[in-house]
Amino acid sequence: MASSSYAFTPTLRTSLTPYPSLRPSPPYTTLISQSSLSKGLACSLKLSWASRIGVNPKKLEWKASSSMAEITTERGKGKVQVFDTEDDLAVSLAKYTADLSDKFAKERGAFTVVVSGGSLIKSLRKLVEPPYIDSMEWSKWHMFWVDERVVPKDHEDSNYKLAFDGFLSKVPIPPGNVYAINDALSAEGAADDYETCLKHLVKTNIIDVSQATGFPKFDVMLLGMGPDGHVASLFPGHPLVQANEQWVAFIKDSPKPPPERITFTFPVINSSANIALVVAGAGKADVVNVALGNGQSSNLLPVQMVSPEGELTWFLDKGAASKL
Repeated sequence: MASSSYAFTPTLRTSLTPYPSLRPSPPYTTLISQSSLSKGLACSLKLSWASRIGVNPKKLEWKASSSMAEITTERGKGKVQVFDTEDDLAVSLAKYTADLSDKFAKERGAFTVVVSGGSLIKSLRKLVEPPYIDSMEWSKWHMFWVDERVVPKDHEDSNYKLAFDGFLSKVPIPPGNVYAINDALSAEGAADDYETCLKHLVKTNIIDVSQATGFPKFDVMLLGMGPDGHVASLFPGHPLVQANEQWVAFIKDSPKPPPERITFTFPVINSSANIALVVAGAGKADVVNVALGNGQSSNLLPVQMVSPEGELTWFLDKGAASKL
């Protein structure tokens, strides 16, 4: 398992292990041993949740600047920023994240960040450069994954490996503050294990809790979107899109390989204080138009169901926004 590893005993003592070297067969420590926890901590929550629909305006108002245009939706639900280049997008995303880090580190003494896989980690590259690398309160960061493939940490499909290579290995986030899945478990076991970890961190006030829903309220989720409109590992038409009780679910029939994954559910995603949807490339323009413009889809896409308690901000390059 990885870096953040909370190894729990029945007395709930914690121990930390360093980042894995990502060499073959490293000695990973379990994030949480489900069998060693008291039944009280591992209790399940059965909470109701009404699905929310994301931004889908009829009219768009453009506010242009030198390298970025801002779209204000008619409903005012979500802010959309369009950048000339993906590099301009990355610069703005770094400032957005740094500002939130400063805000929550001061307000809560912790900054809980959820990331996805794909190109999202590449878009965070400006954070490992000045001025952020030297000025950020990295010790306050707590990093999570909105979804993960159930593969070894050194596997090319691992979202952890992607984040480690492109981001974590370059910033001084304490190893104990990085929460990766236990890749020694089955998909179902890894999902249960990760949910138990989240519940412990809510109980210890590392993760905030939504007063409206009772689900964990992360400070920011930095999400990508697939060309089919999926977010996390919540795919169009899949039953998990409607999951409303679990915090973390497992999937064994992902339409996109690898088939076995774990994923946050929409109640958790939509309880967030902030969500950034980062989308680049003309290959995703049709789906962006369905979500934000006048495009049509026969079914509601997962990305249209992203609607946080707090603020939703879209970061688009010109290619992704080309059909708006």
